[in-house]
Amino acid sequence: MARKPPPIDFYATTSNSLGFLTRMAFRSFTRSLERRTLPYGVSAGQWRFLRALWAEEGLTQRELSRRVGILEPAAVIAIEGLERAGFVRRERSSSDRRRIHVYLTPKARALEAELLPHIAEVNELAVRGMSEAKVAMLRTLLAQVTENLADDLSS
Repeated sequence: MARKPPPIDFYATTSNSLGFLTRMAFRSFTRSLERRTLPYGVSAGQWRFLRALWAEEGLTQRELSRRVGILEPAAVIAIEGLERAGFVRRERSSSDRRRIHVYLTPKARALEAELLPHIAEVNELAVRGMSEAKVAMLRTLLAQVTENLADDLSS
């Protein structure tokens, strides 16, 4: 049975808007995360890039921007900041000089073990009071929302 959408004025109340609620949750995650990463010299924006590079090093700037979910010009600026901070180095591809690959420095690699416990802590704070089933459902639902909106953007 299809879900019947609420009347338009339902969304006049911000707490009924999924976009508003996810934005507020994202902002809360960001603030809580930065409280823990800034002492290491890592902003929440930089964290996203480091996390992607910890998973796979040597990505091109284009691929890294896609994985982090920001436009390539903004990613280039962020990567330049990471380079100035001593977290990454960039190298031109030997097979295609137009491509620039991004690699972690030893300083950034060492941070992974330092920062991951803090990230786990923030995630656990976020789901405090929720059962494992609710946390699993939350992950599933957020992934579905992301997929639905990605489908809209690709059409």
